Amino acid sequence: MTSTDSDRYAFAAQEDRSAPRTKLSAPATLRPAGGRRFQTVVRDLSLSGFSATAISRLPVGGICWLTMPGMEAMQARVIWWEQGLVGCAFERLLSPIIHDNILTRWRGAVAREGKGQ
Repeated sequence: MTSTDSDRYAFAAQEDRSAPRTKLSAPATLRPAGGRRFQTVVRDLSLSGFSATAISRLPVGGICWLTMPGMEAMQARVIWWEQGLVGCAFERLLSPIIHDNILTRWRGAVAREGKGQ
């Protein structure tokens, strides 16, 4: 990542913190650097990051890869881990088109879960 890309990312990530992330329930796998991948559920998503279930503690600052159905692995950095949830920032901002496609496919799962389906 060039310094210009890094500056843009830092600005976008800061802006994203002031906007709510979109809640969803999407199956995925998460693989920490040097570890084995495990099944997870992405709980919210933004252009700059996500939160997902992670029973085992992931080290803050560590690298991981998130893979959602039909997509390539996306590299991210662990920002926090708390009580079985992990929050990560993508190394590269998610494309708005990919972001919208993920939300279109998986956002309805949150509403269905709430109805016990």
